[in-house]
Amino acid sequence: MKKIFRPTVCLLAALSLIWAAPVIAAKTIKVGIVDCYSGPPSTYTNDVRDAFKLATDRINAEGGVLGRRIEFVTRDSKFKVDIGLSAAKELIMREGVDLLMGTINSALALAISDLARREKIPFFATFSKSAKITGEKGHRYVFSMNENTAMAGRAGAVGLAKRPYVKYWIAGDDYEYGHAIADGVWENLKKLKPEAELLGQSWWKVGEPDFTPYITAILAAQPDAVIVATGGRDCVPFLKAAKATGFNKEVPFFMHTATELSTLLPLGEEAPEGVLGTSNYYFYYPDTPQNQAFVKDFQAAFGRYPKVGALYGYITATFIARAYEKAGEVDTEKFIDALEGMIVDSPVGPLTLRAYDHQVMFPMFMGVTKKSPEYDFLVASEIVTIPGEDVMPTVDEIKKVRGE
Repeated sequence: MKKIFRPTVCLLAALSLIWAAPVIAAKTIKVGIVDCYSGPPSTYTNDVRDAFKLATDRINAEGGVLGRRIEFVTRDSKFKVDIGLSAAKELIMREGVDLLMGTINSALALAISDLARREKIPFFATFSKSAKITGEKGHRYVFSMNENTAMAGRAGAVGLAKRPYVKYWIAGDDYEYGHAIADGVWENLKKLKPEAELLGQSWWKVGEPDFTPYITAILAAQPDAVIVATGGRDCVPFLKAAKATGFNKEVPFFMHTATELSTLLPLGEEAPEGVLGTSNYYFYYPDTPQNQAFVKDFQAAFGRYPKVGALYGYITATFIARAYEKAGEVDTEKFIDALEGMIVDSPVGPLTLRAYDHQVMFPMFMGVTKKSPEYDFLVASEIVTIPGEDVMPTVDEIKKVRGE
């Protein structure tokens, strides 16, 4: 009997471990990240992922959320809508993720948002800046963790309206983001400064290899200032062309993200000075204990300064953890209810996720590119803070674009 009993006990013990494995695996909150980790966009997206990891590692080390660990898996969209959407579907169907997040491609973000609505899975848009995501195409299951084109446009207009420029030229990438940024700046600028005059526009394809002909034509028109509406792929190449042609010395120009570390670091000290730009985050501003601690932790973990994407990844993890804690259980609908109107602390101060449209109300920082003796890359100088409530579209405006 003893010979029979002992193997039986061992078999039962082994089976109990196998049966218990799915229970252990289920004690997680699983996040699927679809983003572009190939080519130029990765200068923005890697920081989103890494700061998300930094935050979730800390959360997990402190016991997780509701006794569960937060884990995540990534997929590279290669900046292709079809590849990214297929990846999102695979994360839902095969990986069984509880949440989705990403991506820098606005067209892909809108596609994943539509998928999330159908599947009733929360989707956190972490770098795509289309105002449609939480505006016209907004719904219960989508959340924006960064500023959108409407907010960036208003911030740019506020800064430009305070300057003496009257005659403008608009130039940028000929796709949704470029036109949305340009329209946002110009429409708001005209409201703030009715005498502003638009001399003309230039539009180039995304990935344009030679900006010189466009720059030459703009200078020939002799505008007082230029609104440059480039997306993530063309920000660095355009600034390189501006420096090479002396464009920045000939005419003042504004470019959203021109002062971001993501844009300036690849150029080093060869970036053009005097460019007006906006951003949600600088690792050196605001100079507060909370931001200093975030920078120190990020540097210790990854050996580099955090860029603006790091703020987006960090707050996404924070909102997720806080919302599940507030909900008291891992339930999608209760999780969403908890998120709406939530306020969390961040390296740039308290941030509110507006209940109506699920848009985080970010302050915007406007500055001018300048060389610094402290760094081997340019930084933002003359920084001005524009409060989140000053750049957010109103709820009535959101209702209007949604036809409500």
